[in-house]
Amino acid sequence: MVGVSIAFLITTLVVVATPGTGVVYTLSAGLARGRRASVLAATACTLGIIPHMIAAITGLAALLHASAVAFEILKYLGVAYLLYMAWSTLKDREAIVVEGDPEPTSALRTITSGVLINVLNPKLTLFFFAFLPQFVPAGEPGSLPRMLLLSGVFMLATFVVFSVYGVLAAGVRHHVLSRPRVLAWLRRIFAGSFAALGAKLAFTTQ
Repeated sequence: MVGVSIAFLITTLVVVATPGTGVVYTLSAGLARGRRASVLAATACTLGIIPHMIAAITGLAALLHASAVAFEILKYLGVAYLLYMAWSTLKDREAIVVEGDPEPTSALRTITSGVLINVLNPKLTLFFFAFLPQFVPAGEPGSLPRMLLLSGVFMLATFVVFSVYGVLAAGVRHHVLSRPRVLAWLRRIFAGSFAALGAKLAFTTQ
C-alpha cells in the first residue's frame, strides 16, 4: 500500500489483534446474536476510534497527555462504563441467548455500547499520540494527509480483525448456547473480562 510501511502494518496488526475491551465485546455480540451483531459490534468499536484519531491529529492528545486531571476524568468514566458492562452481562440472563434476527433496538444498543467502549478509553488517544508520530517524520510535507491515511489503515485493520473474531464466535454459538451451564459460565467469563479490563484501566497511568 502506497505510503504505508510494512513496519506500520505489522505493528497495527499486533496491537489490534491483542485481546482488549473491543475484542471481548465483539466476541460477546457474536455469541449472543450471531454474525450480523458481531459485524455491528466491530463497526461500532471502529467508529469509537474516530474521536481519538481526531484528538491526536488536532493536538488535543498532547493536552490530555499533559493534564493529569483530564486523563483521570476520562479514565474513570471508562472504568465506570466497563464495570457497568460487567454487571449488566452478569445479571442479564438475556444477554447471551440464541436469537433470530436482532430487533432494530438491539442493533442500536450494540452500536451505542461498542462506540462508548472505545470513546471512553483514554489509552487510545495516548496510543495515537505516541504511535502515529513514529511513522510521520517531523517537518515532512503533507504530514496531515499521511496521518489521516495511517489512521484510516488502523481503523480498517480494527474492523477486519474484530469482524473475524466475532464471525468465528458466531459460528460456534449454536454448539454451546444450548447448554445452560455453558451459558452461565459464558456470562461469568465475559463479565469477569470486562471487570478485569476496567481494573487494568483504573491502574493505568500516563
